[in-house]
Amino acid sequence: MIITRTPLRISLGGGGTDLPSYYREHTGFVMAAAIDKYVYITLHETFAQELIVKYSRMEQVQSVEEVKHPIVRAALKLVEVGIPYLEIVSMSDIPANSGLGSSGSFTVALLRALHTLKKSQVSRQDLAEQAAHIEIDLLGEPVGKQDQYIASFGGITCFHFLPDGRVEVVPLHLDSEALYNLEDNLLLFFTGYTRSASEILRDQDTRSRAREQEMIANLHFVKQLGLESKAALEQGDLRRFAELMHVHWEHKKKRSGNISNPQIDEWYELARRNGALGGKLIGAGGGGFLMFYTEDKTRLRHVMRCAGLREVRVGFDFSGATVVAQS
Repeated sequence: MIITRTPLRISLGGGGTDLPSYYREHTGFVMAAAIDKYVYITLHETFAQELIVKYSRMEQVQSVEEVKHPIVRAALKLVEVGIPYLEIVSMSDIPANSGLGSSGSFTVALLRALHTLKKSQVSRQDLAEQAAHIEIDLLGEPVGKQDQYIASFGGITCFHFLPDGRVEVVPLHLDSEALYNLEDNLLLFFTGYTRSASEILRDQDTRSRAREQEMIANLHFVKQLGLESKAALEQGDLRRFAELMHVHWEHKKKRSGNISNPQIDEWYELARRNGALGGKLIGAGGGGFLMFYTEDKTRLRHVMRCAGLREVRVGFDFSGATVVAQS
């Protein structure tokens, strides 16, 4: 039996510039943090010649080609798993489609497990690239690369997405006091909405490919905000970071009318009136988690709880994709 886990993530700056339609011409920059909420994959060799795949559904098939889950099917082919005597089970601490990068984390966890099964060594960079290749190139999903990379590397990490496809990975240089304060003062609240990011991201991707000036200018500005957010964190100026997060959210909403809705806007303004120095909806938008930076956690928690939102307490993860059990 093999059990792997990979962290989910929160984006801290530059989100949206990791899509190929943007970085292939302009270079992307994203700063992301892995959190201590995980996707788990369990592999178990069976005695019968069959392939059992358990996720929100259960599949029991005789060959890789028959697997309906597109990521599982593509990963099995990529790693060249032959005649199946295998059971694959996935679990997650957080529901899918919540904006925390679960699809990328799932793909990385599965690939880590399959490479372990095949006893093949693969670097964190190659693991992330393989996961991105499956989602972007093989399956044609309109997603970027940050989710696969932060799931593989973990930590609080900066990624430069270069026009030639290479990705430069640079850990954020944060002193201990700033790190602890950032971890303590970032609060996540579940909106109750889950959604697929594909429609929002596909619209961004299409408009970027068409070189629509308004979209490109928005992404240029968001990238610059990401670089400024990196500088603010490395200087220990967390209030400045919070202010930039608020500006980022206001500009992100301009990309599409589907990114927010009146209820989310109401919750956001409620938080801003009750101690949130900055915040945003994590992920592509439309639902998932609201994240806020505050120095008055008790007040903000109380008002958001009274508004019906559930807090999910998180810390940072510095291990990345990991094999947690093997027998």
